[in-house]
Amino acid sequence: MSRFLVHWLVIAIALGAAAWILPGVAISSWQALLVAALVLGFVNAVVRPVLALLALPITVLTLGLFYLVVNGAAFALAAKVVPGFEVAGCGWAIVGALLVSVLSSFLGLFADDKKD
Repeated sequence: MSRFLVHWLVIAIALGAAAWILPGVAISSWQALLVAALVLGFVNAVVRPVLALLALPITVLTLGLFYLVVNGAAFALAAKVVPGFEVAGCGWAIVGALLVSVLSSFLGLFADDKKD
């Protein structure tokens, strides 16, 4: 259970940083941030694999670059579901998903080091 909470906190921090850095991503409150991190984790765990499987032929044709669009679609879906979490467009969703992915991977390294 603590691993889930640590992962949720890491995604929330990365999402908050992305909203602070990117002008096309906005979060209205810390409650919306926490709910958005939870919904984004759910969308990444359940919806994104289905989207990736459906988009596999075009992803292969584009040598994997279309996977950025799949990640952006999952990010935009989370923004549509959570009130107070707004994304200005498809481009911002792709950039936001990429930034959240990079930041959460980086922060996750530090979270994993503290467990050892």
